[in-house]
This record gives sequence, structure tokens and C-alpha cells, in this order.
Amino acid sequence: MKSYVIHFIRHGAIDETLSGKYIGSTDVPLSDKGREALRKLERECRYPYTKVVFTSPLKRCTETCRILYPELSPLSIANLRECNFGEWEGKTAEELRNDPVFEKWLAGDSEAAPPHGESNADFIRRICKMFESIVEGLMKTGTTDSVIVTHGGVIMTLLAVYGLPQAKPFEWTMDNGYGYSIRITPMLWQRDKVAEVFNRIPMIEDED
Repeated sequence: MKSYVIHFIRHGAIDETLSGKYIGSTDVPLSDKGREALRKLERECRYPYTKVVFTSPLKRCTETCRILYPELSPLSIANLRECNFGEWEGKTAEELRNDPVFEKWLAGDSEAAPPHGESNADFIRRICKMFESIVEGLMKTGTTDSVIVTHGGVIMTLLAVYGLPQAKPFEWTMDNGYGYSIRITPMLWQRDKVAEVFNRIPMIEDED
């Protein structure tokens, strides 16, 4: 039976001065170090071959696509963007520690939301609806291999929701430029909405 392989790749690194800050919908580019690190990975490792690339519209993802898949024209999908942290964008946890809504959000309250931003529940609903529509489109067109270049939070959440083996979001962490490959079997997907996580990417050149 035909199966469908989707490769998730996290965008390259952004400016180090933003480390530790909530950067979701803020549209920041890759840093010079981030670009060079991606080029080094592309030279020394093997990224999956594909004819179809989906990407978040944010610069750090579209730039990553241009470096890793320069010959392709990625399909930009708005709902592949990272969580919108609203008024928390650009702030650190330390700066927000006296905010009672932030404390609820940090404690796992799925309905707690930053002012003018998304709650965790809204974020999960958005990206799951988007992902299921992508899978449906791939099955309708018979596209068996594709790449999704997006954000760490998006990838970790989708793997926690759909991935086998089952794991918490933080167990699916990955460095910039890295990711995971999943395999979707139509019968299992239609019945249980699950996908097998079978590989980390990129692969070093001498790996089988």
C-alpha cells in the first residue's frame, strides 16, 4: 500500500541577542551565523529529496528554503507560522514572571492567552487543521514525498499530537536546521490520525 512521507525541518538560527525571548509571529530573518550553519549542513549532510516544499511565510523559514532547496518554489502557508505571543513577543520569561496570565499559561492552562495573541488551545487547533488539510491534499494528488519547513513549536506540537511513538512536545526538540521524517499510511491515518516518526534529518553523507 502506498505511504506518504513528510519531512519536517526547523528553520535556521536567528540573531543570538533574541535568545531566551518569545519570538513567534515577529518576522525576523536568519542571522549570518544561522545562514552559514545551514550552508554547512547542506554541504556535509543529506537532506531529503523532494519536489514539494511547504513553508511558513516568515522570513526565517523562507530563507531556510532558499538555502536548502534553491531549485524549488515553496508553497507558503500562513497557518504554518509559529504561535502568536501577542504582547509577550520579544520578552523573556523573567520579564513576564509577575504577569498572572503568563503564570497560568506557563502552568499549562490551555485557554490562557497573551494579550492580542493565541492561547495554546488556539495554536494547536490552527496547526492541526492546517496539517490535516496538507495530508488530505497529498493523498488526493498522490504526492508521496514532501518537506515542511516551519518552526520548532509547530513541529514539536504536531509530533506530540500525531506521532508514534507517543511523546510529549519537549521530547521532540531539535536544533535549527534539523528535523524529523514521518510516514503516513492511509488506512491508519483515516482510522486513528497517527503517523510513524521514523528518522531524524539531515543524515550524514555516509549513513544508509
